[in-house]
Amino acid sequence: MEFKSWFSQPFVKADDEETELVDPQEALRAKCEAKDHIQSLYKKYQECNDRVNGRTKTTETCVEELFDFVTELDHCVAHTLFSKLK
Repeated sequence: MEFKSWFSQPFVKADDEETELVDPQEALRAKCEAKDHIQSLYKKYQECNDRVNGRTKTTETCVEELFDFVTELDHCVAHTLFSKLK
């Protein structure tokens, strides 16, 4: 038995070649970024980033703020993303 027969490569075929495929995740992220609580997390991240970039010698990083923002954004997107996939 050949290896390829066990594990076939998945592929996506568009219905119409002239139709531009749109990633629903990008549209949902833009919609979620407009929410107040996500904007406040982004603002906290930007304030931290500005503070860290304004110093020459610091051990502070903005990883916590970045993770908080990205986690909340992904959580918001996940509510409706999979219902939009074909």
